[in-house]
Amino acid sequence: ADVIMDFLLSCGMRPFVELSFMPWTLASGKKLVFHYQAHATPPKDYKKWATLLRNLVAHWVDRYGLSEVRQWFFEVWNEPNLTAFWTGKPQDYFTLYRYSVEAIKGVDAELQVGGPVTAMGAWIPQFLDFCDQAKLPADFVSTHYYPTDAFGKIGSDTITQLAHAPRDVMRDQAEKSYKEARGRPVYYTEWNASSNPRDPLHDQPYAAAFVTKTVMEVDPFVKCYSFWTFSDLFEENYFPSVPFQGGFGLLNIQGLPKPSYRAYQLLHRLGNELLSVEGSHDTVNAWVVRKKSSLTVLLTNHAFPRHPIQTEAVHISITDAPSPTSVFVEQVDEEHANAPRLWEAMGQPKYLSSLQLNRLEEASAVTAFPHPWKFEGATIQLDLNLPPHGVAAVTVEWAPEQPRREEEEI
Repeated sequence: ADVIMDFLLSCGMRPFVELSFMPWTLASGKKLVFHYQAHATPPKDYKKWATLLRNLVAHWVDRYGLSEVRQWFFEVWNEPNLTAFWTGKPQDYFTLYRYSVEAIKGVDAELQVGGPVTAMGAWIPQFLDFCDQAKLPADFVSTHYYPTDAFGKIGSDTITQLAHAPRDVMRDQAEKSYKEARGRPVYYTEWNASSNPRDPLHDQPYAAAFVTKTVMEVDPFVKCYSFWTFSDLFEENYFPSVPFQGGFGLLNIQGLPKPSYRAYQLLHRLGNELLSVEGSHDTVNAWVVRKKSSLTVLLTNHAFPRHPIQTEAVHISITDAPSPTSVFVEQVDEEHANAPRLWEAMGQPKYLSSLQLNRLEEASAVTAFPHPWKFEGATIQLDLNLPPHGVAAVTVEWAPEQPRREEEEI
């Protein structure tokens, strides 16, 4: 554990610690989950669980310093509302939380602890009612949500589940959690295009459009929105050797960026001033984000499976604007930043040569292309064709403002 934490901190990262599953010597039963046989039962002795947490957190404080660990987050357990992960009742989880938060706050009152870490956004009001009645701190609310949750019949295939999901389900669920959190920050510590660990959509431009639309729409309601997962090197089920096999990750097992990774790259480059947008469409969404001397029009064309979608001609008018110095577009879609498409054209090789890896890396890259524009009457006019499940970032640049002479002299 020390080696892992040392490495994360050396990269400039900080952990969001999930306190699960139950150690074998403390488990009250034999309910196991995943190939590494994690115990999903409550502790035989809650006081010994508390001792474990107190010693673990105190060790981290001794090793990394209190000012560092105060910037970490500790969530208690994982999806206790699912019997696969917690065999106890809700009250048993609340008891686990009480012993956990008291143990951690016993090390330092400013350490950040929260829950209920549920699937499907469940239990938030009940959890906070319990904390209020027991006078226990809950520094944040954490939960999980996937668009496959609670849609279609139990056991339905992924496509059927997604086909039944409302188009804005991720935004609506984030808003619901935000309202239920009673002013506490909301942390989604799991989400993805589906909860299926072998979903071909995870590797496709579909996921890039879903990621972009979702991140932009939930922004008003969440403090943190943690994608599950960063890489396909993920051991809950098994390690496949096929380069693209529908894993959760933004990167495949060789570290090749999927379209969803490139979507995050486009999001990362945005500014921090969101401008108003007029217009609406059944599948196209648009956001305009401004930096100091540029703005980006971010577009997605997305629909859940079995819903109508086609290439759309998008017309953009940017009003009250000076004449730009340049306009360029970056795209993620079937034709752009799509390494899995090239892999399929290669015949889907199971083991990649160095040359194939290099070609796939190049095919995954986001490329900026100059884009035509018109300027008239303080309005910039742009036109773009946006294919199904496409993402486009159209960036308009102006010459940087020159400082006044007196500012230069100062």
